[in-house]
Amino acid sequence: MSKIIVILSVVVGAIVASLSPVSGQEYAGQLRYNALLNGRYNAQKNRSARTTIVPDTLSLPFFEDFTGYDVYPDTNKWLDYEVYINNTMGASPVSRGVATFDALNSNGFPYDSFSNINFRYADSLTSKPINMAGIHKSDSVYFSFFYQPQGNGFHPLPQDSLMLYFLDRFGGYVKVWATSGTTLQPFQQVMISIQDTIYYHGGFSFRFVNKAALYWADAVWNVDYIRLDRNRNAGDTIITDVAFTSDPTFLLNDYTAMPYNQFAFNPASEIAPHISDSIRNSGPSAQTVNYAYTVSDVNGGAVLSSNATGSLLFSGDETHQVVNSVSVTGGYPVYPAGSRVVFETQYSLTAPFSGPSANDTIVKDQVFDNYLAYDDGTAEKSYFLILSPTLDGRIAIEFHLNEPDTMRGMAIYFGRQAPEPTYKNFNIFVYSALEGVNGAGADVAIDSQEFYIPGYADSQNHFWEYIFDQPLVLPAGTFYAGTQQPAASGDDTLYFGLDVNRIGANHAYFNVLHFWEPSLISGAIMIRPLLGGHIIGTSVTDVRLNQPKWSITPNPATDRLQLEMYDARQSEYRITDILGHSLLHGSAVSGKIIDISSLAPGMYLMNVVNNGVAGAPHKFIKL
Repeated sequence: MSKIIVILSVVVGAIVASLSPVSGQEYAGQLRYNALLNGRYNAQKNRSARTTIVPDTLSLPFFEDFTGYDVYPDTNKWLDYEVYINNTMGASPVSRGVATFDALNSNGFPYDSFSNINFRYADSLTSKPINMAGIHKSDSVYFSFFYQPQGNGFHPLPQDSLMLYFLDRFGGYVKVWATSGTTLQPFQQVMISIQDTIYYHGGFSFRFVNKAALYWADAVWNVDYIRLDRNRNAGDTIITDVAFTSDPTFLLNDYTAMPYNQFAFNPASEIAPHISDSIRNSGPSAQTVNYAYTVSDVNGGAVLSSNATGSLLFSGDETHQVVNSVSVTGGYPVYPAGSRVVFETQYSLTAPFSGPSANDTIVKDQVFDNYLAYDDGTAEKSYFLILSPTLDGRIAIEFHLNEPDTMRGMAIYFGRQAPEPTYKNFNIFVYSALEGVNGAGADVAIDSQEFYIPGYADSQNHFWEYIFDQPLVLPAGTFYAGTQQPAASGDDTLYFGLDVNRIGANHAYFNVLHFWEPSLISGAIMIRPLLGGHIIGTSVTDVRLNQPKWSITPNPATDRLQLEMYDARQSEYRITDILGHSLLHGSAVSGKIIDISSLAPGMYLMNVVNNGVAGAPHKFIKL
């Protein structure tokens, strides 16, 4: 019989609540898609194939705290790459970086995109072989790790579980520990004494596995700070490590990214009053922690700001927020409009500490590019509206410009849905004013782009980019950019990425009852205006396959339209007003005459749908 002794301890620390707040018709939902994994999948698959044909054998001690900048596990230690390595899903982690287990595969998609009720084994994390030959019981080998349900995602259901397996000398994995799903908890440490000799062999390995409700919830578990070594005991739960636990804040005060020309026009109003990071002393003894930071211009190489003399006194098991003002002497560098500029912030601990050194340095890039953003590029949840069948739903994000600029389009991070929302359409609107917001008496729409379809990009920034028919010149000052989901079009519950790590005002408004309300959901909705020079939009071939092809004549029209179809498939047509309200609909066959005499003079939109797939929409004028 295998002899395993399991001891559980709890790390006391601040917990960031991760609930599903509701305000009227707005909700925060499951992520259901991880574009960061999707964009790296093929490269990692090829890399793994090269590095794990003949697995290396590791030696004791084994240690992993997932400190790094890759979204996949370190191939020097791990055989598979289904989990998500990140610094955004953990709530108050032991040190920077966690391994996140959920219901999304290594490609960032749900394990089952069609079922939302089945449970199955989902992610796994398997170590390379570890040489345990020659180990004796007297060596007192212990395996320990920290785990947390939910984190900044959604909690695993009671039927979900996180499990740990050990590989015995006979080639079988034996379950040695498991826990059921629950709501958010602090990181808890598990101590396992390995006393059975069936694990004392040269090819020992361990494997974490989670069981999840597929697609019903993201079923998030976070694992951190794994240690395996001899000469330990049941009381060896103390971590003597001083480490960074979060990413540094952005250099900008409100935006997370903006064009450099907009920043350079008025740096004093855009730069943050201070930058900060968190450092944790996990040990029991007080420590004087010396730290330094530098802010460098990556393009030009110049150091813009630095502090090499920071010092803080930590008590045992204490976390401090390190706060520094950014003082730039000599002014900011000059770059031509449209340049991509990166300022790099690097924090480092300068005093010698016991424990791993990798988590003593952390780097954050402040990017200046051709877009405005409040999000950090990672989505932890999804944002969506619940709409009435007869009312449209609108989302608008408030932005500001320091000088006039040209808006060329909009980038949107969409959350996945089941079934995929390729049959849905939405419109993009740009406003100079919203009724009831900042004292405005009425909506002032200055541009609209109709009949777009959600897309999921595997590009570098994982956003789908929609380019306007004509560039929109915007003056300096405030504007609002967002989307409209037309009424009676099946476009409710269109999911947008939500960056829940965004702290502060989310600048978001929504309108589902004919008036604008400020969003009460914490986090940044991942919608970004694209500014500046020419932009190439994201390809739409994969979301517009097999579109119905059709045309209408005459245009403008008085009382009748004639519909011409280029195939014989059974279809339907729908005519809406500019706000998306459905006015006329019926069967669509080639040569059909449509009576539009009941419509008031003005501009309308018409589309043809076949088997849930919409064709390219057409505008027409009723005289």
